Amino acid sequence: MDLMNRIKGGIYGVAVGDALGGTTEFMSQREIASKHGYLTEIIGGGVWRLEPGEVTDDTMMTLCVAEGILENPKEPMNPIGERFLQWFRSKPKDVGNIIMHVLSTYEGNWFEAALLADLDIGQSAGNGSLMRCLPAALCYSNLNDVLRVSRMQSRMTHYDERCDQACEIYNRIAFRILNHNVGLVEAIESEIKGTEYETIVHEEPKCDPSGFVVHTFRWVLHILITSNSFADVVQRAANLGGDSDTIGAIAGGLAGVYYGYEGIPASYADKIIVKDRLDAAITGIITLRNG
Repeated sequence: MDLMNRIKGGIYGVAVGDALGGTTEFMSQREIASKHGYLTEIIGGGVWRLEPGEVTDDTMMTLCVAEGILENPKEPMNPIGERFLQWFRSKPKDVGNIIMHVLSTYEGNWFEAALLADLDIGQSAGNGSLMRCLPAALCYSNLNDVLRVSRMQSRMTHYDERCDQACEIYNRIAFRILNHNVGLVEAIESEIKGTEYETIVHEEPKCDPSGFVVHTFRWVLHILITSNSFADVVQRAANLGGDSDTIGAIAGGLAGVYYGYEGIPASYADKIIVKDRLDAAITGIITLRNG
């Protein structure tokens, strides 16, 4: 599979997982079954009253990271941060508590703002940096750059090593698929070996699909390992409930890298409202990689 197909699949995969899962965010599996049966279509609604194909913070912050890297690949922190703040000022419907605290108190030092949020809130191991980290793997062909930017963009808002680790593992998996053409399960098993996520190979997560990064990532990896198509991945994420838009976005990103854009049903990709901005980012990433 060619690189552009995988990169486009990754970016669209985040948006599709987000838009599908946004309908069921904060619902229980029983509530989802009662209202939707088994959700398979992007219909909007939900707690945020989304338009069909409207995305949430997961996709918009992913675009901020991608566009910031494209502006200054060597030192992307400031351009990423400027886009975070611009997005926040637009008064989006969905902003996580940790990110809201950081963006509303930022005074010139991202790492300091993240630390203060951790001290004020009492914990900062949310999934808000994992949900947006994929562009680091898509933009850079050097693994050291991928890991440096993965960790940096995480620490801008989440002052917690568990978030850094999850972002690094996630993007190592994406990097393997993109650059070494290995299978999805093989890439996951290689990168979770020796970590707290290793057991998901053998059993379903014994935790809620919550916004805690460890719980989120356990469900993401389990769904990816046990699914057989892109549609299966994002539908299972959406029907989990809980933090379903973010789990869908994170799982959808890796599934999109593996299955490619051609593996995403057209009925999903065509529905996304921010297609123009996604396509612009994809073009920029391809141009950057072709150098």
